[in-house]
Amino acid sequence: MQRADYYVYVYIDPRSLDEFYYGKGRRSRKAVHFDDTGDTRKVKLIKEIKAAGLSRIIKVVAAGLTEGEALLIENTLIWKLGRTLTNVSSGHFAEKFRPHHTIHLSLPGFVFAKGIYYVNVGEGAHRSWEDCRIYGFLSAGQGKKWSDQIRSLQAGVAVVAYLKGAGYVGVGLVDEPAVPVGQFLHRGRR
Repeated sequence: MQRADYYVYVYIDPRSLDEFYYGKGRRSRKAVHFDDTGDTRKVKLIKEIKAAGLSRIIKVVAAGLTEGEALLIENTLIWKLGRTLTNVSSGHFAEKFRPHHTIHLSLPGFVFAKGIYYVNVGEGAHRSWEDCRIYGFLSAGQGKKWSDQIRSLQAGVAVVAYLKGAGYVGVGLVDEPAVPVGQFLHRGRR
């Protein structure tokens, strides 16, 4: 089982309340940058804050994460706020993100005209993520509330599968609308 003791943190300039550095770590990692040396933008900004006699502001953004979750959250924040940050690196998973300054463009793999939906795949007596993965389906049920939601997914929408205790476990596109389990076919077989 992966450790879930990572967190994502942010350094905030107390003079403007602007976020200027995101990182991920465990234990006391968030405090180490205040003693960094060098001539990076981050170090210069921290020195200015110290010279002004101001207290540092470090806030945890997300906690109780696996390292992979922390890396993805850190990189998402760096991607979103990159122009205003002092992070030198664009982070892990950078190649998975839409290139900066392309929001106005229609890029294959990044544009889902019908939306992106999050589905809690759940594990239990009536379903398993392993079956979903092997046979290429998502399921919901044990009540009208859940089955109505999955029936609302149209072909072409993007889905992100979430499994409690494991985090996000899969991404895919809906090929066809939901059907009752008794009508589900895999390669022509029930």
